[in-house]
Amino acid sequence: MTIDGKTRLAGVIGWPVEHSRSPLLHNHWCRVHQVNGAYVPLPVAPGQLETALRGLAAAGFRGVNVTIPHKEEAFRLCDELTETARRAGAANTLRFEKGRIIGDCTDGTGFCDNLSAHDVRLEGRALVLGAGGAARAVAAALQDRGCEVFIANRTTARAEALVQALGAGTVLDWADWPSRLGEMSLLVNATSLGMGGREDMDWATLLQAGQAGLSVADIVYTPRQTPLLKAAQKHGFRTVDGLGMLICQARAGFQGWFGVLPEADEASFALLAQDLA
Repeated sequence: MTIDGKTRLAGVIGWPVEHSRSPLLHNHWCRVHQVNGAYVPLPVAPGQLETALRGLAAAGFRGVNVTIPHKEEAFRLCDELTETARRAGAANTLRFEKGRIIGDCTDGTGFCDNLSAHDVRLEGRALVLGAGGAARAVAAALQDRGCEVFIANRTTARAEALVQALGAGTVLDWADWPSRLGEMSLLVNATSLGMGGREDMDWATLLQAGQAGLSVADIVYTPRQTPLLKAAQKHGFRTVDGLGMLICQARAGFQGWFGVLPEADEASFALLAQDLA
């Protein structure tokens, strides 16, 4: 890859950001599609997001992805929002145009596209753990596809605020959600629990009330087989890891920055899977 004065620049902002595989994926797509572009990790501490975004826009970046913990603040800082971002109340994909920040949210669509690719039927009741930016996007997308959504978060007020913002849904107390799991067809971890393989929860016990036919999805992809997914497999539940969501949600951003819509193909999966192995 040659970097020159015509190279299109994009990146991913987070704190921390070293876990992100987005640079590997986007730079792979740049090579495959012969795009003169580069995508870089950008560690930005809390409280510094607005300064970073305005500076990157002024420096000629085409845009950025935004990950934990900046998604909701990014939403507030956007000069313009897509309808999808408004619905989710969060922005994970930003484009810079003439000094303006245009925000989109591709997490929900990417999540649901990944489930469909794994033959998970989007119907019935879905329990989403978490109430942050990714949870908002996932819950909105599931509702738009006809699921009845339940939200459980350690801070109940945040779950209540999410349901109010979505205009539908049911809040479950964090301590009560395991006992309601038997009513669900889908369980989604939309928190950072399990990131890096941390044993945050006794998932094997928490999943005991799940019934045959339950699907369990985790948005965490480092590692691919999170403690939640390992426990779910032992219970015999269908599992979907977060790698496909990462790839599916990235496609629209790449198109906006680099002008090409890449495929979520086997080569992309293989590249990231090998890196995560």
